[in-house]
Amino acid sequence: MAEPLNLSEIVQVDFSETQYYREETPKNQVVVHHTVSGGFAQGVIDWWNTDPQRIATHFIIQADGTIFQLYSSQYWAHHLGVKADFLKKLQFPDYGTRNTLLNKSTVGIEVCNWGGLVKANDGTYHPAKWDTTLKKYVPYMKVTIPDDNVQSFPKPFRDFLHFEKYTPAQILSINRMVVYLCDKFGIPKAYNPDMWDVSKNALGSKPGVWTHVSYRPDKSDMMPQPELIQMFQNL
Repeated sequence: MAEPLNLSEIVQVDFSETQYYREETPKNQVVVHHTVSGGFAQGVIDWWNTDPQRIATHFIIQADGTIFQLYSSQYWAHHLGVKADFLKKLQFPDYGTRNTLLNKSTVGIEVCNWGGLVKANDGTYHPAKWDTTLKKYVPYMKVTIPDDNVQSFPKPFRDFLHFEKYTPAQILSINRMVVYLCDKFGIPKAYNPDMWDVSKNALGSKPGVWTHVSYRPDKSDMMPQPELIQMFQNL
């Protein structure tokens, strides 16, 4: 069992009030994402501060486990991006408004991580970059992920056989953050095994802990790293 979260450990970010909605809304889900970027939070914060679409999560956890808070967990911003056509296909009657409802009722946690990796011809691993000419993912050669930091699967998960691992410090911080938020908002901690694929339970606002892949078929965050699954199962 991890030590309870000490709120003084959370780094408070000077985040623009134009980048989220200062509207208090009830919360019934916690959603964990990864950034598809390097291990530091500041680049993500800087990017979101220039994005007019009010896309952001409440918290970011960088590679060393440090937790950053951008705005109050009582408020909300867009972080799910579920398309109305997709919700309509799944027969949600409120398909036109459900994405906003979900964004309002969830607390988002972002984990700094490169996500899906591509293996180069020389056997090294690199973040995936979409090549519009070749119509496939190719290695982003400017960044190399050490072999010890690579999580490989026997079958592709959301198009990728390889991912950058979430660090032990990040998994510990996710644990502490999720426990704190679930206790604060009365959200169940029970493990949802359907969190690793699109889930009508998640989309239907079933209270609990979910990942971004629970809501969208085109996302690969988070990936089912065994240590992460074990942590969620032990909540």
